[in-house]
Amino acid sequence: MGKKKSSQKTAGACEHDRAKNLARLKRIEGQVRGVAQMVEDDRYCVDVLTQIAAVQSALRSVGKELLRHHLKHCVADAARLGKDDFSAASDELIEMLYKNAR
Repeated sequence: MGKKKSSQKTAGACEHDRAKNLARLKRIEGQVRGVAQMVEDDRYCVDVLTQIAAVQSALRSVGKELLRHHLKHCVADAARLGKDDFSAASDELIEMLYKNAR
């Protein structure tokens, strides 16, 4: 029961933004390893939970940037292509927002 992998590429990806997001994700990856080490070291629960909240906030921040890019480029490009493309792109966006709002 794996996730459906999309073969689509992002529209108008700025190399600077991509590099910035990748750097942020690598920092987050390090934070997650740090949280795992805290659990392994049996650190105080509140300290671990504080770090988990920081990781979640960092991920939301990257997600916000990716959503901003998707709206400005992918959805906007679909709107320029025509009604059917825009309708599909907006339906996809609504589904993604509802799925991630939980």
